[in-house]
Amino acid sequence: MPTSERSKPRARVIGRRAFLSGVVATAVAAGCSRDGGGDDGAAASPDGASDDVPPETVASLPPLPTNLPDDVFALGVASGDPLPTSVILWTRLVGDPLADDGGLPDQPLPLRWEVAADEGFADVVASGDTVAEPALAHAVHIDAVGLEPGTWYWYRFSIGDRTSPVGRTRTAPGPDDEVERLRFAFASCQSYQDGFWPAHRHLADEDVDLLVFLGDYIYEDGPNPDAVRTYESAAPVDLAGYRRRYSEYKRDPALQAAHAHVPWICTWDDHEVRTNYAADTPPGAGRQGGDRDFLDRRAAAYQAYYEHMPLRVDPPAADGLTLHRALGWGDLARFYVLDGRQYRSDQACDRVRDVGRSCAEMEDDDRSMLGADQEAWLGDALADSDARWNVVAQQTVVSKLALPVGDGEVLNLDQWDGYPAARRRLVDMLREVDNPVVVTGDLHASCVAVVTDDPDDPASDPLVPELVGTAISSPFPGGVAAMAEAAVDITPNVRYADAARRGYVVCDVTPGALTASFRYVATTATREADVSTGARWSIGAGDPDPRPV
Repeated sequence: MPTSERSKPRARVIGRRAFLSGVVATAVAAGCSRDGGGDDGAAASPDGASDDVPPETVASLPPLPTNLPDDVFALGVASGDPLPTSVILWTRLVGDPLADDGGLPDQPLPLRWEVAADEGFADVVASGDTVAEPALAHAVHIDAVGLEPGTWYWYRFSIGDRTSPVGRTRTAPGPDDEVERLRFAFASCQSYQDGFWPAHRHLADEDVDLLVFLGDYIYEDGPNPDAVRTYESAAPVDLAGYRRRYSEYKRDPALQAAHAHVPWICTWDDHEVRTNYAADTPPGAGRQGGDRDFLDRRAAAYQAYYEHMPLRVDPPAADGLTLHRALGWGDLARFYVLDGRQYRSDQACDRVRDVGRSCAEMEDDDRSMLGADQEAWLGDALADSDARWNVVAQQTVVSKLALPVGDGEVLNLDQWDGYPAARRRLVDMLREVDNPVVVTGDLHASCVAVVTDDPDDPASDPLVPELVGTAISSPFPGGVAAMAEAAVDITPNVRYADAARRGYVVCDVTPGALTASFRYVATTATREADVSTGARWSIGAGDPDPRPV
């Protein structure tokens, strides 16, 4: 199909060099490097030539294999990280999703992509050819540039006579555009074995502009024959294992539908590697940072995460994957996507499952949740914001959630409660912007709370509202949901809690208010289930204390 003469935009192909040392055997050429902090207003630049390995062209590739599988797009399509004139497009070619090599030949494969102004692709506005490399598990990240701001598009891929499902995406408004409405959803924690994903089926029908996913996209546990549904793949510990685990998740039709519906903005939490890990330190008693086996496992997990997410970031390097970035939505909102795992100090106090009473170690001023570089980036990014709403998208609960037990209190030391000095620094940064709001995952429960002026004193004045979304399918610990809700009911900075139900949150943003609708599915025991709104809370511009609607 012809490319529209009015635009003829180019695209960057992301992910062809800077592969993780020791994981990918050969470095290949990549698209232009970007600052991991992101740029919410600049158009992407075109491809540059590598100074070491020249980019392969489709014309130079060997012939297409004659035995290419019919369902080569079995993992679907996705888009993400929209800018005003570009958006990331993703797919991964597979033959057998659970095979070590994905069931495809160990050779680069030609792939065609198209972006159209209509679902029938009568008006193709951008298109191009790219190469799906075996070193990246035949996954591609296309930065489709030259698009119109604030516009819906449709996209698809093809190889030979095989065509992918069609995805829908959109660009962000221009940085100076006066925007009256944004509707976004946020979600997290989709344990495959703990339930089906009717929440994703309903997300695929929601009238939203984008979806923010806050981590625990996969879980790293082994097969449980008594689960709602059981993994076919073993617990991942290496690159092949993590690729299989992502394949097992991404072949789910409900998840594919949610990805194809709108662009996603993604970050990770712990289960993408291993539960409650901290930087280079694995969980468990006697843990010690820098263990070679764990670093190799983490490197493999980071590589697989990059390969399977529609991210506007560079591929992993030897020192990790830079994931934090900022994305704007006209003059109305700006998102700050944080990484609370890769750079954090180890959890304090050596408690079982990182839950227990505080200790002197916890109060060390040098302890960090984000690491010095990410903290500095966030401070600069917030100071540079003119947005009406500033949305911090991150993993673990910031508001103090200390549960009274006897004559003391118990904390979850994996959350910001275990990093009080780092939390104070975060709060001081958030004082400097208009209408900051924190959106959070991890907890497997819904919560509306406020980060207070003195973040160590939940009875002090409200400063920053926090919306905690429940899980897509991951359960709150059985038998204690009612007890947890009762405990937080007497916590002065918590306005609402529901630990029993699964789902997601839809946020309507206008210049005057941000209103959060907590959407719950009736069950995760079946693929299909009704959804309803269990609660609605509104945050008025200039008023950090949420109110029930």
